[in-house]
Amino acid sequence: GWCPLSSTGPQTTQPLVESPWRPAVLWDRVTLTCQGSGTTSATTWHKDGQRWGQEIQDKFILSKNGTYKCDRPSSGLSPLVTILNDQLVLQVPALVLLDGDTVTLRCRA
Repeated sequence: GWCPLSSTGPQTTQPLVESPWRPAVLWDRVTLTCQGSGTTSATTWHKDGQRWGQEIQDKFILSKNGTYKCDRPSSGLSPLVTILNDQLVLQVPALVLLDGDTVTLRCRA
């Protein structure tokens, strides 16, 4: 589960993409989780700008590409997350990278 580092101050809503590579692509079995304060039963999802009524749960494996965001009444609307289903994708590891780091790129088709 998600735990805030501090109980003071506002908590923001964040969609967490569980995928080892960025950008996330649908054929990697991407799991999307909504993080934020409040109960998970109050989570609502939006896909491609519209409320996504089929998914009211907090965590699920994606079956459709698109642009997602989640909402919790106590912490608000999250930023957008885009999940691709392109035929050719250039990916980088989902790690924090610093200037000068060596990185492996992955071209997938």
